[in-house]
Parts: sequence; C-alpha cells; structure tokens
Amino acid sequence: MRITLPSGTPAILARPRPQPPAGFEHGLVLLPDVFGLRPLYDDLCEQLSQRWGLVVCAPEPFPGRDLPPDVPARLAVSREIPDADRLRDISEAADATGCARLALIGFCQGGTYAYHASRLDRFARLVAFYGPVRPPEAGLGPGQTRVLDALAEGRPGRVLALLGGSDPLVPEDDVAALERAGVSVMRYPQAGHGFVHDPDRPTHRAADAADAWRRCEDWLRLGRAPLGR
Repeated sequence: MRITLPSGTPAILARPRPQPPAGFEHGLVLLPDVFGLRPLYDDLCEQLSQRWGLVVCAPEPFPGRDLPPDVPARLAVSREIPDADRLRDISEAADATGCARLALIGFCQGGTYAYHASRLDRFARLVAFYGPVRPPEAGLGPGQTRVLDALAEGRPGRVLALLGGSDPLVPEDDVAALERAGVSVMRYPQAGHGFVHDPDRPTHRAADAADAWRRCEDWLRLGRAPLGR
C-alpha cells in the first residue's frame, strides 16, 4: 500500500501475511533506482515481504516533483536534494516499518544512498546493488557528500556491494576504492548495470540475478540470530 511519511514523502509499505504480531522485529528499507516508485516497486516490495517475512518500506526519491523518465533530468534534480533530506526519509521509512531489527537495500542511485546510509546506526546490514561511487559529471550539489567520505564516517563493514563487471557506472577503480574502504564486494563479470531488479531491462541476467538475490538474503541473515556489526 502507499503511505506518506512525516516529511510528506510518498512511500510503499508492504507487510507479510498473515499480519505480523505487535512487536514484530524484522524490517527492510528499499531504495529505488533513479526512476523512483512505480509498479515495479509495488510488486518487488510485496514479493520480498512475503518471501522473506519482512515489513518493507520504500520511499520516493523525488518527492513533490513531476519528472520525465529521463536520466539526465533526474540526475540534475538529484543535485538539488541534500543528503540530510535523503537520510531523513530513509530514517522515516525505517520508522514506518515499526521494526527494531532493520536492514536496507538499494538499486542504482538507491545503491549509492545505501553507502551513505551506513552512517545510520539503525541498519545492521546494507546491500548496494550496482550503486555508483563517483558523482555524476555535473558534480555534487549543496549539502552532498562523496560516497567514500560517507563510508569513512560510517560502518562500511556492514555493506555488501553487488556489481556488474561490465558496468560503466562502476569502473574498476571505483570497485577497488570500495574494497579499500572496507565494503564487501561481489562482481558478476558478464553483467552490466541494472542486471538484477527489473526483469524487463535488456541488461537483466536471470542466473546472475538469482545468485545476487541469494547472496543478498544471506548477507542480511533474515530470520536468524540478531544481526551483528
């Protein structure tokens, strides 16, 4: 279902069935790609909620903006949104789950903000699916921090990056920088950008996607002992 966070940002909220009892512990924040919330994410949140037994909340990355389905236009608007606003919505999405034990996953631009969210103590594990490390050509906007600086301030050991070996948005030098920062990295040599979350994308690779989902679930340790550092 769709909800509105206290900030006014729209979000998707999916609960496992049957309705979890009061005090249910397991929540997941999901950060969409640059195209934002759409039916793909309604379906994905519902699927993950039922498959993994989680309350899932996904906030809209461009609240209050009517944007075309154009990547350069959306990246330009991204420069106008300070990290503090993104992290506020991530925290409010975590609150919306009502859960004490929280994890986070993000795709593409959402993967970039998964790195940033390592600064928030409340997420025990985070997974960045092909999150770019370097800023776009236009550079960072006011109130925005480089990914590597954010990781240096956060807990990179909690982060798993699942990357395509042929992804031009995450070149070899950036992969090496993530590893030096303490992020765990898994690369799929033949995969490009966006190979997991959208089966309709031409870059989707079913076998690699299935393996990446398994590794994601294992990293998050869903349904097991409390997540550690």
